[in-house]
Amino acid sequence: MWRRTIRLSSILASSRPSLIIQTETAYRLKISERFCSEVNGGSPARDKTPFITFVLGGPGSGKGTQCARLAEMFGFTHLSAGDLLREEISLNTENGSMILNTIKEGKIVPTEVTVKLIQEAINSSANDKFLIDGFPRTEENRLKYEQIVGGEPNMVLFFDCPKDEMVKRLLSRNQGRIDDNIETIGKRMEVFRAVTLPVINYYSNKGKLYKIMAVGTEDEVFERVKPIFTGLKQSLEA
Repeated sequence: MWRRTIRLSSILASSRPSLIIQTETAYRLKISERFCSEVNGGSPARDKTPFITFVLGGPGSGKGTQCARLAEMFGFTHLSAGDLLREEISLNTENGSMILNTIKEGKIVPTEVTVKLIQEAINSSANDKFLIDGFPRTEENRLKYEQIVGGEPNMVLFFDCPKDEMVKRLLSRNQGRIDDNIETIGKRMEVFRAVTLPVINYYSNKGKLYKIMAVGTEDEVFERVKPIFTGLKQSLEA
Protein backbone atom coordinates (compact mmCIF):
# COMPACT_ATOMS: atom_id res chain seq x y z
CA MET A 1 0.00 0.00 0.00
CA TRP A 2 1.41 3.42 -0.99
CA ARG A 3 2.14 6.09 1.59
CA ARG A 4 3.60 9.58 1.76
CA THR A 5 7.33 9.36 1.06
CA ILE A 6 8.44 12.98 1.51
CA ARG A 7 11.03 13.60 4.22
CA LEU A 8 10.13 17.03 5.63
CA SER A 9 13.34 17.18 7.65
CA SER A 10 15.51 17.17 4.53
CA ILE A 11 13.39 19.87 2.92
CA LEU A 12 13.48 22.09 5.99
CA ALA A 13 17.24 21.69 6.20
CA SER A 14 17.65 23.23 2.76
CA SER A 15 18.99 26.75 2.34
CA ARG A 16 16.15 27.80 0.03
CA PRO A 17 13.81 30.60 1.17
CA SER A 18 10.95 29.44 3.40
CA LEU A 19 8.22 30.47 0.94
CA ILE A 20 9.73 28.26 -1.78
CA ILE A 21 10.07 25.43 0.72
CA GLN A 22 6.44 25.71 1.81
CA THR A 23 5.19 25.89 -1.78
CA GLU A 24 7.21 22.90 -2.94
CA THR A 25 6.28 20.87 0.15
CA ALA A 26 2.56 21.55 -0.30
CA TYR A 27 2.76 20.70 -4.00
CA ARG A 28 4.56 17.41 -3.38
CA LEU A 29 2.18 16.42 -0.60
CA LYS A 30 -0.80 17.18 -2.81
CA ILE A 31 0.60 15.05 -5.65
CA SER A 32 1.44 12.21 -3.25
CA GLU A 33 -2.01 12.26 -1.62
CA ARG A 34 -3.74 12.32 -5.01
CA PHE A 35 -1.69 9.33 -6.13
CA CYS A 36 -2.55 7.43 -2.93
CA SER A 37 -6.23 8.28 -3.39
CA GLU A 38 -6.24 6.98 -6.95
CA VAL A 39 -4.45 3.78 -6.00
CA ASN A 40 -6.86 3.12 -3.12
CA GLY A 41 -10.05 3.98 -4.99
CA GLY A 42 -10.44 7.41 -3.38
CA SER A 43 -10.16 6.17 0.23
CA PRO A 44 -7.35 6.86 2.70
CA ALA A 45 -4.61 4.27 3.01
CA ARG A 46 -5.25 1.74 5.79
CA ASP A 47 -2.98 -0.48 7.80
CA LYS A 48 -5.87 -2.80 8.71
CA THR A 49 -9.07 -4.11 7.23
CA PRO A 50 -11.96 -2.28 8.96
CA PHE A 51 -13.59 -4.14 11.85
CA ILE A 52 -17.35 -3.88 11.29
CA THR A 53 -20.00 -4.41 13.96
CA PHE A 54 -23.69 -4.28 13.05
CA VAL A 55 -25.94 -3.14 15.92
CA LEU A 56 -29.56 -4.27 15.86
CA GLY A 57 -32.54 -3.94 18.17
CA GLY A 58 -36.17 -2.96 18.14
CA PRO A 59 -37.37 0.65 18.36
CA GLY A 60 -36.68 1.86 21.88
CA SER A 61 -34.19 -0.90 22.67
CA GLY A 62 -31.53 1.68 23.50
CA LYS A 63 -29.01 0.60 20.86
CA GLY A 64 -28.15 4.18 19.86
CA THR A 65 -27.39 5.18 23.44
CA GLN A 66 -25.19 2.13 23.97
CA CYS A 67 -23.39 2.71 20.66
CA ALA A 68 -22.45 6.23 21.75
CA ARG A 69 -20.97 4.93 25.01
CA LEU A 70 -19.13 2.07 23.32
CA ALA A 71 -17.68 4.44 20.73
CA GLU A 72 -16.40 6.78 23.44
CA MET A 73 -14.86 4.10 25.62
CA PHE A 74 -13.40 1.78 22.98
CA GLY A 75 -12.55 4.14 20.13
CA PHE A 76 -15.12 2.98 17.60
CA THR A 77 -16.76 5.26 15.05
CA HIS A 78 -20.53 5.21 15.45
CA LEU A 79 -22.42 5.30 12.14
CA SER A 80 -26.21 5.49 12.13
CA ALA A 81 -27.84 4.56 8.83
CA GLY A 82 -30.67 7.01 9.52
CA ASP A 83 -28.26 9.84 10.38
CA LEU A 84 -26.28 9.25 7.18
CA LEU A 85 -29.46 9.59 5.13
CA ARG A 86 -30.46 12.78 6.97
CA GLU A 87 -26.97 14.21 6.52
CA GLU A 88 -27.08 13.53 2.79
CA ILE A 89 -30.43 15.34 2.59
CA SER A 90 -28.99 18.34 4.44
CA LEU A 91 -26.17 18.67 1.86
CA ASN A 92 -28.75 19.52 -0.85
CA THR A 93 -27.09 17.16 -3.31
CA GLU A 94 -28.90 15.45 -6.18
CA ASN A 95 -28.69 12.22 -4.19
CA GLY A 96 -30.05 14.00 -1.11
CA SER A 97 -33.01 15.36 -3.06
CA MET A 98 -33.81 11.86 -4.29
CA ILE A 99 -33.69 10.53 -0.72
CA LEU A 100 -35.95 13.32 0.56
CA ASN A 101 -38.50 12.84 -2.20
CA THR A 102 -38.51 9.08 -1.62
CA ILE A 103 -39.23 9.57 2.09
CA LYS A 104 -41.92 12.18 1.40
CA GLU A 105 -43.65 9.72 -0.90
CA GLY A 106 -43.70 7.18 1.91
CA LYS A 107 -41.36 4.86 0.07
CA ILE A 108 -38.24 3.05 1.27
CA VAL A 109 -34.88 4.49 0.27
CA PRO A 110 -33.16 1.99 -2.07
CA THR A 111 -30.82 -0.28 -0.14
CA GLU A 112 -28.00 0.43 -2.57
CA VAL A 113 -28.12 4.12 -1.63
CA THR A 114 -27.87 3.38 2.10
CA VAL A 115 -25.07 0.85 1.66
CA LYS A 116 -23.03 3.25 -0.47
CA LEU A 117 -23.42 6.01 2.14
CA ILE A 118 -22.18 3.59 4.80
CA GLN A 119 -19.30 2.52 2.57
CA GLU A 120 -18.32 6.14 1.86
CA ALA A 121 -18.38 6.99 5.57
CA ILE A 122 -16.11 4.04 6.34
CA ASN A 123 -13.72 4.80 3.47
CA SER A 124 -13.43 8.47 4.40
CA SER A 125 -12.59 7.74 8.05
CA ALA A 126 -9.09 7.26 9.43
CA ASN A 127 -10.53 4.87 12.00
CA ASP A 128 -10.69 1.12 11.40
CA LYS A 129 -13.39 0.17 13.94
CA PHE A 130 -17.07 0.87 13.26
CA LEU A 131 -20.44 0.41 14.92
CA ILE A 132 -23.17 0.50 12.26
CA ASP A 133 -26.38 1.29 14.10
CA GLY A 134 -29.75 0.16 12.73
CA PHE A 135 -28.48 -1.76 9.73
CA PRO A 136 -29.26 -4.16 8.12
CA ARG A 137 -32.99 -4.09 8.79
CA THR A 138 -33.95 -6.67 6.18
CA GLU A 139 -32.52 -9.68 4.39
CA GLU A 140 -32.40 -7.55 1.25
CA ASN A 141 -30.26 -5.00 3.17
CA ARG A 142 -27.94 -7.76 4.28
CA LEU A 143 -27.52 -9.29 0.83
CA LYS A 144 -26.96 -5.92 -0.86
CA TYR A 145 -24.31 -4.99 1.72
CA GLU A 146 -22.43 -8.23 1.08
CA GLN A 147 -22.70 -7.68 -2.68
CA ILE A 148 -21.44 -4.08 -2.66
CA VAL A 149 -18.87 -4.26 0.15
CA GLY A 150 -17.76 -7.80 -0.61
CA GLY A 151 -17.95 -9.26 2.88
CA GLU A 152 -19.88 -9.72 6.12
CA PRO A 153 -19.57 -7.88 9.43
CA ASN A 154 -17.10 -9.19 11.97
CA MET A 155 -19.81 -9.40 14.63
CA VAL A 156 -23.40 -8.37 15.33
CA LEU A 157 -24.93 -7.00 18.53
CA PHE A 158 -28.60 -7.52 19.25
CA PHE A 159 -30.15 -5.50 22.07
CA ASP A 160 -33.07 -7.68 23.09
CA CYS A 161 -35.82 -5.79 24.88
CA PRO A 162 -39.45 -6.76 25.71
CA LYS A 163 -42.16 -5.01 23.75
CA ASP A 164 -43.77 -3.37 26.82
CA GLU A 165 -40.43 -1.85 27.86
CA MET A 166 -39.73 -0.49 24.37
CA VAL A 167 -43.20 1.07 24.17
CA LYS A 168 -42.73 2.74 27.56
CA ARG A 169 -39.37 4.19 26.52
CA LEU A 170 -40.63 5.47 23.18
CA LEU A 171 -43.65 7.18 24.70
CA SER A 172 -41.56 8.84 27.40
CA ARG A 173 -38.49 9.99 25.45
CA ASN A 174 -40.27 13.07 24.02
CA GLN A 175 -37.84 13.75 21.18
CA GLY A 176 -40.48 15.32 18.99
CA ARG A 177 -40.58 12.44 16.56
CA ILE A 178 -43.85 12.07 14.71
CA ASP A 179 -43.56 8.29 14.84
CA ASP A 180 -43.47 8.18 18.66
CA ASN A 181 -47.20 7.54 19.14
CA ILE A 182 -48.81 4.32 20.26
CA GLU A 183 -50.31 3.42 16.88
CA THR A 184 -47.12 4.02 14.87
CA ILE A 185 -44.98 2.35 17.51
CA GLY A 186 -47.08 -0.79 17.23
CA LYS A 187 -46.63 -0.85 13.46
CA ARG A 188 -42.86 -0.31 13.76
CA MET A 189 -42.58 -3.25 16.13
CA GLU A 190 -44.58 -5.49 13.82
CA VAL A 191 -42.26 -4.56 10.97
CA PHE A 192 -39.22 -5.25 13.14
CA ARG A 193 -40.45 -8.72 14.06
CA ALA A 194 -41.35 -9.53 10.48
CA VAL A 195 -38.28 -8.28 8.60
CA THR A 196 -35.39 -7.89 11.07
CA LEU A 197 -35.66 -11.05 13.16
CA PRO A 198 -34.73 -13.20 10.14
CA VAL A 199 -31.52 -11.15 9.85
CA ILE A 200 -30.79 -11.70 13.53
CA ASN A 201 -31.41 -15.43 13.17
CA TYR A 202 -29.09 -15.55 10.16
CA TYR A 203 -26.18 -14.05 12.08
CA SER A 204 -26.95 -16.22 15.09
CA ASN A 205 -26.62 -19.31 12.92
CA LYS A 206 -23.32 -17.94 11.60
CA GLY A 207 -21.98 -17.64 15.17
CA LYS A 208 -21.56 -13.87 14.88
CA LEU A 209 -24.39 -12.70 17.13
CA TYR A 210 -24.02 -11.31 20.66
CA LYS A 211 -27.38 -11.00 22.38
CA ILE A 212 -27.62 -8.41 25.17
CA MET A 213 -30.61 -8.19 27.49
CA ALA A 214 -31.53 -4.51 27.18
CA VAL A 215 -33.66 -4.21 30.32
CA GLY A 216 -32.59 -1.95 33.17
CA THR A 217 -30.80 1.37 33.41
CA GLU A 218 -28.35 2.58 30.77
CA ASP A 219 -25.49 1.74 33.13
CA GLU A 220 -26.80 -1.77 33.81
CA VAL A 221 -27.13 -2.54 30.10
CA PHE A 222 -23.70 -1.08 29.41
CA GLU A 223 -22.13 -3.34 32.02
CA ARG A 224 -23.52 -6.34 30.11
CA VAL A 225 -22.10 -5.31 26.74
CA LYS A 226 -18.80 -3.86 27.94
CA PRO A 227 -17.02 -7.22 28.55
CA ILE A 228 -17.50 -8.13 24.87
CA PHE A 229 -15.52 -5.07 23.83
CA THR A 230 -12.97 -5.33 26.61
CA GLY A 231 -11.95 -8.75 25.29
CA LEU A 232 -12.20 -7.52 21.71
CA LYS A 233 -9.89 -4.58 22.41
CA GLN A 234 -7.18 -6.93 23.63
CA SER A 235 -7.38 -9.10 20.51
CA LEU A 236 -7.47 -6.12 18.12
CA GLU A 237 -4.40 -4.58 19.74
CA ALA A 238 -2.46 -7.84 19.85
